[in-house]
Amino acid sequence: MLARMNIGPYSLANPFFVAPMAGVTDRPFRQLCKKLGAAYAVSEMLSSRPDLWHTPKSARRANHEGESGPIAVQISGTQATMMADAARYNIDCGAQVIDINMGCPAKKVCNQWAGSALMQDEARALSIIEAVVGACAPRGVPVTLKMRSGWSPEQRNALNLARDAERAGVQMVVVHGRTRAQGYRGEAEYETVAAVKAALKIAVVANGDIDTPAKACQVLRRTGVDAVMIGRAAQGRPWIFREMAHHLATGESLAPPLVAEVRQLLLAHLQVHYSLYGEVLGVRTARKHIGWYLRDLPGASEFLNAMHLIADCERQTDAVAGFLDELGARTERLPNPTDSSTAQQVQTSMEVTT
Repeated sequence: MLARMNIGPYSLANPFFVAPMAGVTDRPFRQLCKKLGAAYAVSEMLSSRPDLWHTPKSARRANHEGESGPIAVQISGTQATMMADAARYNIDCGAQVIDINMGCPAKKVCNQWAGSALMQDEARALSIIEAVVGACAPRGVPVTLKMRSGWSPEQRNALNLARDAERAGVQMVVVHGRTRAQGYRGEAEYETVAAVKAALKIAVVANGDIDTPAKACQVLRRTGVDAVMIGRAAQGRPWIFREMAHHLATGESLAPPLVAEVRQLLLAHLQVHYSLYGEVLGVRTARKHIGWYLRDLPGASEFLNAMHLIADCERQTDAVAGFLDELGARTERLPNPTDSSTAQQVQTSMEVTT
């Protein structure tokens, strides 16, 4: 069992974290993942531009009502002064940890020299880190940094930037084991992550392609990192965090959840989702979550095609409940998920460091 880690004054119960994902890790999703075993979750990124702070989208992203701590908010931008101001603004809105985004590979972000594009300019990146730490430290708010292994295979500079970040006062670094040039293509590698962990005294977290309990535990043990951060694998499967905690503690796999439990979780998720987004936007944005929950289930394709024609919350909820009621009448538990990872993949990705 790994030792419990801290981020500043916050002690975390386990090493399984929810990655920030735009359009996904809103408050309802973060709350659900925490309820199902995640020790820590980071918000969708918020722009450092003050003209965007009070838009409806940003207001929803800055809504932490009823959320258990620590409340971590990710900010994105290119100017040190604006990033420091954004950190102060989000602390005023309830943020207890500020995370700096230097990992987003999206073109619309990188074209503005934000996200992972900052890894091309280490001097600018460091000026932002120093400014944000300077804004947060007087208020006792820890700063973390999320980045990629580098901009490209030829510029894999995560280790240099992580060392600079540690010296500047960052208290945790998350490394996604792909370059920006890769996007989400190919496989994540963990050699860079392990090298960063070996060089730093602060907490280091691995991210990228960690999609099963077995792989999460293997990455923890083989890299020596303090935690792993789960992104796409949690979409529609928020119980993956309790599965990971169980596997770490016992070496065994939990049985898939009961259909009745998934029904209860999804319907509750929808109600909180509607309350945040309202009727029109709530129905539309809930469709992706419903699709993720149900996509691998028998009859899901036909059901989801029909569900996309539904335009009100009550009918959407009733349709989901009916689908899961029919499934529950045929089987007690969800089918076993396809294990897309293997021990061999982890072994291959770690050959350089072991």
